[in-house]
Amino acid sequence: MTKEALVCWVGNKDFKAAEEGGAQLGPVLSTLQERPHRQVHLLYNYPAERVEAYRDWLESQIEVDAHLYKAKLESPVHYGDIYQEASRLLTKLLDEIGKDQLSVLVSPGTPQMHAVWLLMCKTTLKVPMLESSEEQGVGDVEVPFDIAADFIPSILAESDATLRRLASGQTATPPAFADIITQSPVLKAQIIKAQKIAERDIPVLILGESGTGKELFARAIHEASQRGGDRGAGLVSVNCGAISQALVDSELFGHKKGAFTGADKDKAGYFEVADGGTIFLDEFGELPAETQVRLLRVLNDGTFARVGDTEQRKVNVRVIAATNRDLMAEMVEGNFREDLFYRVAVGVVNLPPLREREGDLMLLTDKLLEGINSEALDLDSGYKHKKLSAKARNIIKSHGWPGNVRELQASLTRASVWSGGETITEREMREALLERPAKAGDLLGRKLDNTFDIQELIKDLKKHYIKKALAENGNNKTKSAEKLGLKSYQVLSSWMEDVGLKE
Repeated sequence: MTKEALVCWVGNKDFKAAEEGGAQLGPVLSTLQERPHRQVHLLYNYPAERVEAYRDWLESQIEVDAHLYKAKLESPVHYGDIYQEASRLLTKLLDEIGKDQLSVLVSPGTPQMHAVWLLMCKTTLKVPMLESSEEQGVGDVEVPFDIAADFIPSILAESDATLRRLASGQTATPPAFADIITQSPVLKAQIIKAQKIAERDIPVLILGESGTGKELFARAIHEASQRGGDRGAGLVSVNCGAISQALVDSELFGHKKGAFTGADKDKAGYFEVADGGTIFLDEFGELPAETQVRLLRVLNDGTFARVGDTEQRKVNVRVIAATNRDLMAEMVEGNFREDLFYRVAVGVVNLPPLREREGDLMLLTDKLLEGINSEALDLDSGYKHKKLSAKARNIIKSHGWPGNVRELQASLTRASVWSGGETITEREMREALLERPAKAGDLLGRKLDNTFDIQELIKDLKKHYIKKALAENGNNKTKSAEKLGLKSYQVLSSWMEDVGLKE
């Protein structure tokens, strides 16, 4: 059976076959002749001209579409570099093609390259492997033992749990962060930051678009901290955007009986409830100015008074705040207190949108659909386990996911509910996506209707980055102009006037 893609390094024996034209074909061509694949993806660490000549020769010998990938290696025996390059390519192809249509040829390259393929394909990625030799020909790689189990002695102490996790294909992530599913280097970097922040009892600000997992990170930080589990008062989550501005002070700090109409008894606020633990302020940027002043006081010395009361109360609470708003720009416009921002933004986690999480889209799709199936089967014994057709998967890949993981979860749920069979079709997946009108700030999603004005769009783009540059450079116009690539602060002033920004 012809598979879609073969992945491998290109080695000296392959070059020799092409350059000398001898009887030997080299591992790559030998494998493609016996095990046909439509594509071959070649990693290389040789001069580009030599590899391009080999590719042309290979395509002249057999019907195959050859793709080249230049690997940045300190040396061909550097395990870390080899792993990074091989993992990046294989993860990308798994996302695009799927495990069933992929093979890895381990033979070409250095022994270190062989070892990395073996570890990756037998632990984390589970991709079928092939090998080619002059003596044995082409065959499947059979490993008659479990790397994850057989090479980790049972007598390892608990302190060696990290090694156990690595060998079984898991990341060295504490249990609190285990629910965060990713193979994206960008998000993994933020997880490492969050783990370090969790160890320090400091305020935290989590930034990110809607649906990127801010509450998931907040819970993980809390659980991994000294306040987590049974050690503190737990995590109290507050959606600041869902509270009426007239009641937000009362909800956060409590009130005294008779403080306002309807206050028929004393009430403790969320900060008192969270005493000893953590309070998570979601949509933190929605807080009104008066509440920002009160919150600054709590962060500074842990004291506050209930609404309508003069008694000062003291709490020991860790604050984790989250927002999808550009608070730097809000400060420039005077809508958010600068002193409060810098008081909260001590430990900062910046969550990337799903479109910037390389390799995560289909990984999350499969995990979420697995959860949807499991939950539905628990509720309805007649439910048919759903899987995605190839065309439905292409619909998912081509969508922009402005609502990020939350939108992906909702869309997969809708598709699974609407699908009558076991396979979610292209039409059903397309219908499950909710088209939404472009927001004023959505520069790339505007419709080309009779209201479209490209000059206004350019003006909005200028305004966005001018505000961002000013915020990041303390309103210093000379530095901001440099950041924007403008010749002088006078040019910046002219641009500000053009887009309607006040000095």
